[in-house]
Amino acid sequence: MAVKAPWLALLLLVSLWGPSAPALLLRRLREHIQRFQESSNLHLGFGLSQGLVTVPKQGWLEQPLDPFNASDRRTFLQRYWVNDRHRAGQDAPVFLHIGGEGSLGPGSVMAGHPAALAPAWGALVISLEHRFYGLSMPAGGLDMAQLRYLSSRHALADVASARQALTLLLNVSASSPWICFGGSYAGSLATWTRLKFPHLVFAAVASSAPLSAVLDFHAYNEVVARSLTQVAIGGSLECLAAVSAAFAEVERLLRSGPAAQAVLKEELGACGSLDRTEDQGELLGALQALVGGTVQYDGQAGAPLSVRQLCGLLLGDSSNRSHSTPYLGLRRAVQIVLRNMGQRCLSFSRAETVAQLRTTEPQVSGVGDRQWLYQTCTEFGFYVTCEGPPCPFSQLPALPSQLNLCEQVFGLSAASVAQAVSQTNSYYGGQTPGATQVLYVNGDTDPWHVLSVTQDLGPSEPALLIPGASHCFDMAPVRPSDSPSLRLGRQRIFQQLQVWLKATKKNQD
Repeated sequence: MAVKAPWLALLLLVSLWGPSAPALLLRRLREHIQRFQESSNLHLGFGLSQGLVTVPKQGWLEQPLDPFNASDRRTFLQRYWVNDRHRAGQDAPVFLHIGGEGSLGPGSVMAGHPAALAPAWGALVISLEHRFYGLSMPAGGLDMAQLRYLSSRHALADVASARQALTLLLNVSASSPWICFGGSYAGSLATWTRLKFPHLVFAAVASSAPLSAVLDFHAYNEVVARSLTQVAIGGSLECLAAVSAAFAEVERLLRSGPAAQAVLKEELGACGSLDRTEDQGELLGALQALVGGTVQYDGQAGAPLSVRQLCGLLLGDSSNRSHSTPYLGLRRAVQIVLRNMGQRCLSFSRAETVAQLRTTEPQVSGVGDRQWLYQTCTEFGFYVTCEGPPCPFSQLPALPSQLNLCEQVFGLSAASVAQAVSQTNSYYGGQTPGATQVLYVNGDTDPWHVLSVTQDLGPSEPALLIPGASHCFDMAPVRPSDSPSLRLGRQRIFQQLQVWLKATKKNQD
């Protein structure tokens, strides 16, 4: 219990941390689900019958703050975790779980990928927390002078440096193949590590990796709309129509004056006035993120709602639909999500959101909202908008409003953000990166799969698109309720690794 308690305390901090801009609600949801899954599996992993042999080891590496300037002697401590329970010897494979835009805990080497695959090859499992997230925080806070050392390129340099340092620290043989794993942004990092450092990394598994940076990510909500009609996961055309009707009612009430806005504020968990267009955009964006997040994490342990449950709420009880409306269903969905995540409010005023994002003191919870916003402003974009008939939501918040956040928080113009997105795609190659021995894994209900690789790029660049699977679902811990297509997908990942590792074993022999 002594090991587990601090971890659960961290989970609580993550869930209760303050205001979230609409685009960041998805991150809050992701953190919540990740912590739920990791803490659940740690509870099993730290079972008394297994003793302390399963407790992962935490370590720290001294890394250069600026790896691209040899004359800069400043350093920071980067956290890593090690699970050597299954290690078969010095020359065993090393499975490196790369961290993304959040804190990494002991569950990163105990649950899901790559821990589940380690026993088959006697692999050593390591995870590496991303600089500026979690406890891997350079001294000096999060002002602009410091944030210039936060980028995917810096993160890749950290992986390369860590790979070499950990080889010595953990007595890894020179012949041991290193395989990188990552999901979402970290899946992109896994791909790019193989692309930029093929001499250090043997292969990579990239789950739900958005390899293409994009300023206006309107395709996100197009996939959400399509997924809401998928019968296999509980969707229907009626459900999509109900979503549109619920949002139309919210917009009608927002236009109906102060009395109606006061009712909305109470019913939908808006903290702050709704008389300004920018604050209305915050609420509408948060509602979009709630529905989009339900699709993005459909069926996963810890998710407050599934698509089937959301559609049930929006359509009402089939025997009593006359007493329910889509708007009432949306209200119930908001209440469930807020209660499940331990949050008081769904949205805050724009001014409060901006004030929170301007805070340069690192947050105790390690959620990293300011840091991730900075990376979207300086590298990736990923601003989810609602344009055209396929989108069932409101057109607020529009792209200019989201780009203005970069200006308000960091002083970065919309033109500079657009240029940064273009440069990222030029540097990494977008959806045709050219990295060999990378397996791209996606789910077809996940809105992010449209920015990834879903078809084979070549014999050594295979792609796997899992029907009915949501974001990074292949990385989640195995459950009895997993669909046959998800089980088959995980089996194909195993088989691809088997092919690659057999080839390296043959070369060693």
